[in-house]
Amino acid sequence: MLTEGVVPSLHVHYKNSKIKQYHKEGRALRTETTINNTYDFQIGRLLCNLGALRQIGFKANRRRLHVQSLSHDCLIGENRFHDLTQPVVVEQQRASALRFGDKRAMALMQSLCQFTLLPEGLRHRELRHSVAALLGLEPDHYSPGQMTYDLRRLRLHGLIERIPQTHRYRVTQLGTMAAQFYCRFYARVLRPAFSCTTAIDTHKSNNTPLRKLDRALGELIQQAQLAA
Repeated sequence: MLTEGVVPSLHVHYKNSKIKQYHKEGRALRTETTINNTYDFQIGRLLCNLGALRQIGFKANRRRLHVQSLSHDCLIGENRFHDLTQPVVVEQQRASALRFGDKRAMALMQSLCQFTLLPEGLRHRELRHSVAALLGLEPDHYSPGQMTYDLRRLRLHGLIERIPQTHRYRVTQLGTMAAQFYCRFYARVLRPAFSCTTAIDTHKSNNTPLRKLDRALGELIQQAQLAA
């Protein structure tokens, strides 16, 4: 929540550490990471570990700024959108499409948005609980097998990648952009457009409803500002 006259700051917390961004004159001017407990990153407290801690801090700052830049302009292009909405075969492994508007695919995309900044990535159980909640289901009704199937879909479409020698996954750059695009376009354009069509159908004063609809959709896309 932003209050007029109050300079905002953005805080991202991870265990005992945090990233803070300062804003002034409508612009983010400084991004800093504070590590209050080195053991959050499996690093000791001796002075010889300072270089490793600096690299973690720089990497966290860059990741945060990178995610913000992708969020600012999340258009993925026609070819990528077409690829995501079609089945894919990678090294003789086949994965089904992530159809835009499909309830389960949209829940997957919305869940990915929650894991883009986690340094340790995401796990099967964490993503499963998030997707189940968005589908309005208890975790038992969205089975581990279904989650494994969806993780495979996300991985073969290039939206996530497995972290070597772990059972965790990290969201790729394409995954961040695609998840932002799916969620924003649906929330800012498609959902408001449904109300436009209803309003046009019930208003019969003119004989050009299709033109009104086309004009209304154009205005909505401009207002959505998917790309600044």
